[in-house]
Amino acid sequence: MDKIVEINEKIRKIDGKKIVSRIIIGLFVLIIIFGAFGTIGAGERGVLLQFGAVKDKVFNEGLYIKIPLIQRVVIMDVKIQKDEIPASASSKDLQIVTSKIALNYHLAPESVNKIWQEVGKNYNARIIAPAIQESVKAETAKFTAEELITKREIVKEQIKANLAKRLLENFIIVDEFNIIDFDFSTTFNDAIESKVKAEQLKLKAEMDLERIKVEAEQKVAEAEGKAKAIQIEAQALRANAQIVELRWIEKWDGKVPTYWGEASPFIGINR
Repeated sequence: MDKIVEINEKIRKIDGKKIVSRIIIGLFVLIIIFGAFGTIGAGERGVLLQFGAVKDKVFNEGLYIKIPLIQRVVIMDVKIQKDEIPASASSKDLQIVTSKIALNYHLAPESVNKIWQEVGKNYNARIIAPAIQESVKAETAKFTAEELITKREIVKEQIKANLAKRLLENFIIVDEFNIIDFDFSTTFNDAIESKVKAEQLKLKAEMDLERIKVEAEQKVAEAEGKAKAIQIEAQALRANAQIVELRWIEKWDGKVPTYWGEASPFIGINR
């Protein structure tokens, strides 16, 4: 009887070990099965690593298959991203210029494995920010501080072209580039303000001078007109003396003076 119980105990232990073994094997199989598949989301790409080494394979959006425990996939975002980075440079006339740069960019989808291999995911700090600084410095030095203001669009396009070339070497594509603000030293800002005021005063003085000239010309024309009228009237009076009597009659109020004297006010008028 005791032997039977002992045998049963041994059987139960064996069965228990088998069950545990089967569970472990089952879990291992599940891990392998589920570990062999994965998905890449929209606007992403997958970099295939084998024992940590980057492979040439880049997975597109959707389902992918890899070797479990040997290979793994790193997800890289290839959608348009935006960075705003401050930059400082010197102008052609050695004015310190600080600016804020807004950059829209995306990773070259077919080259994300090279980006991961050469830079990793920290490409913003290691590639983009330094490239912006260098591009701004290189192009800003070609313009005076005043030209940076008056030719802002040209400056923007030249910095964008310089930056796009630098980033493309690292498989990063520039989509849009904007200079949010140019800021200069207080001394330069005061100088610009004084210059603007001087130009405004000069313009006002020129306008005032032009107005005075016009008014003077108007007065001369008016005086010449009056002088010509007087001259014409004088010539008419010299040509016909009776006009003087006519002018006197036109101004006469109809009253006869108390004392005429010997002269008649109506000299030359037929009675």
